[in-house]
Amino acid sequence: MAGDLAARAILAGLYLVLTRTLLTDFLRTGRITGLLLLAAESLVVVFTIVRRQAQIVDWSPAAVLTTAVSAMGPLLVQTTPDGGLLPDLVTTFVSALGLSMVIAGKLALGRSFGIIPANRGIVMEGAYKLVRHPIYAGYLVTHLAFAFAHPLVWNVVILTVADLALMVRALREEQVLRADRAYEDYCRRVAWHVLPGVF
Repeated sequence: MAGDLAARAILAGLYLVLTRTLLTDFLRTGRITGLLLLAAESLVVVFTIVRRQAQIVDWSPAAVLTTAVSAMGPLLVQTTPDGGLLPDLVTTFVSALGLSMVIAGKLALGRSFGIIPANRGIVMEGAYKLVRHPIYAGYLVTHLAFAFAHPLVWNVVILTVADLALMVRALREEQVLRADRAYEDYCRRVAWHVLPGVF
């Protein structure tokens, strides 16, 4: 589909811009929090290329908009030449924690990974035993770490908007998946969407 190819091309272009920005910052400052964000985002690109065909896809304008904002927003962050609000060691640790959550979720999903809300198969193992969207939980953690490492108003606004869109995207994905009886059973076992005790 042309829309899917265009989305992949835009995502790849923004990823290249982010790569240049974060590598330049690392070479200038030696801070590695941005590199961990880059690693998390690189998994999106790889898994998007190798994903399996979806059984059901939500191409509604609301789904496309929330997906675009949540996926492309973090690619627009900027670095700051000054130190962060927390020591680099702290933001690196928090970012590494978030990245490990993202990796665990994406490895559990494998080729079922996708960007637009769709049913590419129900996954209930690994990190999905804890929350319905462990990858999104990891994104929230890495975004928080990046915002503390590079405390610009721009970054806070971009990441807040992107993460709010991410929560809406999670709910839209669940709407698509609920057509599958296996997912209904899964939701009865795993109550939390993203953050246990919060959402």
